[in-house]
Amino acid sequence: MFSTKLNDTMAGIGLLLLRLASGGLMMTHGYKKLMKLSTLKADFPDPFGVGHDMSLYLTLFAELLCAALLVLGLCTRLALIPLLICMGVAFFQIHAGDPLGEKELALFYLVAYAALFLTGPGKYSM
Repeated sequence: MFSTKLNDTMAGIGLLLLRLASGGLMMTHGYKKLMKLSTLKADFPDPFGVGHDMSLYLTLFAELLCAALLVLGLCTRLALIPLLICMGVAFFQIHAGDPLGEKELALFYLVAYAALFLTGPGKYSM
């Protein structure tokens, strides 16, 4: 039905929307953590045994810097690796015992980031 050029344009817009939404919304999670930095340090989960502080800093790195790179479409696949790890840990470890309704957001981000990792940033990226 659609021409190849139109399909390419629509796919590019779709990937742009996915990058903007998943990266931009993830940045809001990172920003909330940054604003509560001093109170979160003491009891932030430490799934890799690197310390509570380092786990928090690595999470902030993923949720702020890597999410910003994702929004821009800059070094996209590289930026997605920390985000995939972060959401994988959130879903499979931190919220492992929670009902699906409480961990579905982490799963949604994980699937969106996996899709973007497989497809790349799309036509409209830096």
